[in-house]
Amino acid sequence: MARDRGPKCKQCRREGLKLFLKGERCLTEKCAIERRSYPPGEHGRGRIKQSEYLLQLREKQKARRYYGLLETQFRNTYEKASRQGGVTGENLLRLLETRLDNVVYRLGFAASRAQARQLVRHGHFSVNGRRVNIPSFGVKPEDVVTLKGSSAAEQVIRDATDLTASVAPWLQADHEGLTGKVLKWPERAEIDTPVQEQLIVELYSK
Repeated sequence: MARDRGPKCKQCRREGLKLFLKGERCLTEKCAIERRSYPPGEHGRGRIKQSEYLLQLREKQKARRYYGLLETQFRNTYEKASRQGGVTGENLLRLLETRLDNVVYRLGFAASRAQARQLVRHGHFSVNGRRVNIPSFGVKPEDVVTLKGSSAAEQVIRDATDLTASVAPWLQADHEGLTGKVLKWPERAEIDTPVQEQLIVELYSK
């Protein structure tokens, strides 16, 4: 499985905000953004000319890193969103939000999306009673996500639920029974991803 092995904290510093890539560490004073809020590298504190292309590129990179996708995966998701009816940018965010690994994270069953992806890949979760080990699997309304019986990761997941402050309004979570349900498709107002999706559409539309 291809994945980004680069430093996580450096990605947050480059984008200038917390992407919550390291779980609990992001909630402490050890977070890189709290200690060094400027971009990494010897020119991190210098001035950067803000061109239209740079703004669009930064939004795309921010969204890609936020959800933990490689460039090809992100581009394919955009292409799928562009073929759907409605607003392409909102379709893109909806597809990203309803990935199984993101849903597991949003339900509070993992401390980070990277951890959620690993748990899904190792087959710890099932959807509607069927074991699914594909992180990009798209869930839909009325789908029920449950932890596999006698899972070796149960304690890890319960520890993650202790860090969860709230669950997305389009989801329903039972942290005691470790089950979750997709209530509806997420609307843009219910997605707190800190990106301007229209800039991503403009970048890929060139």
